[in-house]
Amino acid sequence: MRDVCKQKGKEYWRSLDQLADKPEFREMLEREFPEGASEMKNPLTRRNFLTLMGASIALAGLSACRRPVEKIVPYVKAPEQIIPGIPNYYATTMPLGTSAYGVVVESHEGRPTKIEGNTQHPASLGKSSSWMQASVLSLYDPDRSQQPVNKGVDKDWSDFVAFLKSIYQEYKSSGGEGLAVLTESYSSPSLARLKNKFKKTYSNSSWVSYSPLSVENVYQGLEFATGTSYHPNYQYGKAAVILSVDSDFLLTEPDAIINTKGFAAGRRVESTKDTINRLYVVETSYSTTGAMADHRLKLSGGQMSGFLLLLARELANQGLDLPIVNDLKFEGQAEIDSHWISAVAKDLIGNGGNCLVVAGNRQPAITHAVVFAINQALGNIDKSVFYRELKDIDESNLEAFAGLTRDMKAGKVKTLIMLGGNPVYNAPADLDFAKALEKVENSIHLSPAMDETSQKSSWHIPQSHFLESWGDATASDGTLSVIQPLIAPLYNSHSALEIVNLICTGSEKKSYDIVKETWKDILNPKDQNKMWRRVLHDGVLADSQLPRKHPLLNDRLMKEALGKNPIIVNLPKEEDLEINFHVSPAVHDGRFANNGWLQELPDTITKLTWDNAALVSHKTAQKLGVKNEDIIVLNMQGRELTIPVWILPGQADFCISISLGYGRSAAGRIGNQVGFNAYKLRTLTAYYFDVGLTVRKTSDQYTLASTQDHSSMEGRPLVREATIGDYRQHPEFAGEMVKHPPLVSLWEEYPYDKGYQWGMSIDLNASTGCNACTIACQSENNVPIIGKEQVKNGREMHWIRIDRYFSGDLDNPEMVHQPVGCHHCEMAPCEQVCPVAATVHDEEGLNVMTYNRCVGTRYCSNNCPYKVRRFNFFNYSNEFPEVVKMVQNPDVTVRSRGVMEKCTYCVQRINAAKINARNENTTLADGDVRTACQQACPADAIVFGNIRDQKSAVSEAKQNNRRYEMLAELNLKPRTSYLARLRNPNPDLVES
Repeated sequence: MRDVCKQKGKEYWRSLDQLADKPEFREMLEREFPEGASEMKNPLTRRNFLTLMGASIALAGLSACRRPVEKIVPYVKAPEQIIPGIPNYYATTMPLGTSAYGVVVESHEGRPTKIEGNTQHPASLGKSSSWMQASVLSLYDPDRSQQPVNKGVDKDWSDFVAFLKSIYQEYKSSGGEGLAVLTESYSSPSLARLKNKFKKTYSNSSWVSYSPLSVENVYQGLEFATGTSYHPNYQYGKAAVILSVDSDFLLTEPDAIINTKGFAAGRRVESTKDTINRLYVVETSYSTTGAMADHRLKLSGGQMSGFLLLLARELANQGLDLPIVNDLKFEGQAEIDSHWISAVAKDLIGNGGNCLVVAGNRQPAITHAVVFAINQALGNIDKSVFYRELKDIDESNLEAFAGLTRDMKAGKVKTLIMLGGNPVYNAPADLDFAKALEKVENSIHLSPAMDETSQKSSWHIPQSHFLESWGDATASDGTLSVIQPLIAPLYNSHSALEIVNLICTGSEKKSYDIVKETWKDILNPKDQNKMWRRVLHDGVLADSQLPRKHPLLNDRLMKEALGKNPIIVNLPKEEDLEINFHVSPAVHDGRFANNGWLQELPDTITKLTWDNAALVSHKTAQKLGVKNEDIIVLNMQGRELTIPVWILPGQADFCISISLGYGRSAAGRIGNQVGFNAYKLRTLTAYYFDVGLTVRKTSDQYTLASTQDHSSMEGRPLVREATIGDYRQHPEFAGEMVKHPPLVSLWEEYPYDKGYQWGMSIDLNASTGCNACTIACQSENNVPIIGKEQVKNGREMHWIRIDRYFSGDLDNPEMVHQPVGCHHCEMAPCEQVCPVAATVHDEEGLNVMTYNRCVGTRYCSNNCPYKVRRFNFFNYSNEFPEVVKMVQNPDVTVRSRGVMEKCTYCVQRINAAKINARNENTTLADGDVRTACQQACPADAIVFGNIRDQKSAVSEAKQNNRRYEMLAELNLKPRTSYLARLRNPNPDLVES
């Protein structure tokens, strides 16, 4: 019998192996632990050992933490605000391209250990992403550069200052002839001010911005449509119908946190009277956003523009006033389901002013211009989407970057200052930036580590982490914030502000003084000091968002843009495949490649760790004659990449998708040679997608570590869902789905009717599977990384996992995610079998662990039906250098080999809140305790609290008629319950 769960005509499955009931899957399923699990059969290599170190051998010389003051002095008597054992919290900002995320950072005796979202910052609203959570680990990266390097020789900062001063007068007198600055995308008032100063000082110089992943197409498209570049702020919580065209707005788009929060608010269901939004997704590869879709249409990347044009025509045919439709033409054939388009158009018109159409950053500028025209015609502007003019933003300009590279090759650039980025690694392959860099006499690269670009540059300057440097940033709505450090620079590193100021003025100035100088013109001079302190306290400047604009479609400009940018639809074929490049939800564009937390994080969709792969559909795999882990050679415009295959249900046929950011050669000991470098195939013409790809099979295979078949459901309905219509007819469906006799205990149970009683509820209708909770838990609870080999063996250590299930048609299945951690069963089966009582229940309903009592029998894991207990097979912490504690939470025990561990409902946070309440002579109120996963979740899908408090959020969630307990029929009485998933399909499409 196949191990799939059948539920009301649906079969749920995790992988093609499970669906086919392959012997390999059965073997994994039928044995709890791999053979020889206790033995270390394969000795750890030096690289693997250092990977497990997680933080830093390079930091072993640091014997104490350093506070971020302008003059660092040791203290014998601690400052008043430093109380050993009591953390402090500081507000700052994490910049990422043109995005800026407000964060609150937990600091122990001057040591940053944990990042949370800032409730007052509009880009985070108190929530966070996996990138934000993991960025604290990058601060303690073992491979960060420690000092400047000139042509392979270690130098001091003073040597670099002397060099810049030596060329300052020459360039000043010539107006900067031969001088160029290359930056990453940024949004910073101070850097914008210095750029203006630079351009005035060096009128003959060039300043170019380049990032391999950007929103350049969005801004250019809005300029096509209106004559001005605007930044769109989408209000997903105000849209009843949403059409997403190639946009993963719930995970990898810049405003994903607030997008998720708004979208999830539109999926909240308290009773059968509530309504929920409807999401249509058109995409090539399954994304987190596609997993939440009520209807999903798979198309190639090149078909997306054609889809929007056909949609615009259908909207006009159904009566929408859309004048541009007469100018909309495309070359080629789209071959798109006309009934699907007609149903979507009808739904959008029926919800005009209460709907939203969005396109992804990968789509060309002209596509975004069409999206603006459609939204305006539907009446969505100023309702479900707001626009603001750009300020203090320098977005990537691919055309300007290509021009700079040509000038470098021609010898027109004598000195190039690169502020961040890694263009030798991630520039389009046909530009050959590395060869162009050889033509530059003086190349200066500011970067955190000696990466691929630094190795080719004459000067490398260590770049400070945002947690150890001053700066500022502008959020997507224009809100201003300051980047303030929590720790002094660990090494001799500096910021972009300091280098630009140095080349502009010929003199040194610290980044703190540069930022203060900028903010003198921002803050009210009458109350400047007080306002400055308030900004540092709050993390934002209150009421500093830019005013909303009301752009209108310029018919003349739009017509010109359509004429100059013809829309060409090239359908992929078996002999002419399409290549698709995607942002990695783990390593982004490659900047997080040396971050072990993110490398080991299972991909939301594929569940791959420590690798990327060539994603293909089942049909494409059959045509090519390949299977999972087969090595193929991709050829695009004469450039080749060797990469393994991974078959992904729901992938568009004859389209091969690859995540960017892998295959680095100079990332560090953790990220070097991990995965495959897709940038080798990326060119100016095939920047995000293009046809022309050919594939050559080989006889080789490559092992991929995927967690998709781990902890299988074994045919049991762990996930429950229904349509909103079915829910209204049968509101108790979730609890009634599994029939069982009355649950009666064989002995008298503990009543759990006194004091605090802790419980959790997870709303599957809101949870997107974004993985923020997993990394938040890892950071909070000192969960180790174990490396690819051990993940492949099924030994991943994450305390909370995100199960992903497919259902329906193999070529176009539906998907649902389910977070799973320890359920803290009142009748916990793990406790009954532990011979040393290492796992026991306390009076507040928590399944607690006594680590130093555990002898590692693993009986508890064998007896856990949820498979949420983790066993330390290797001694991950025994050889840690002292400085590893810099990234570890001192409130959580660091476990050693042979110990079973699992989710504790963040008992350390519970106890800290109890101590605070006792000190204040009060009791805990709802919300005083938030688990790490709950606090991070941008969808607010997780609620936690005292279930004896009938007014608490968790008690109210447990009264919801969608509530069910996983495996309740076993009479385990778990404290974690779920709210079943609901879908809102369009009746017109369901009938068809």
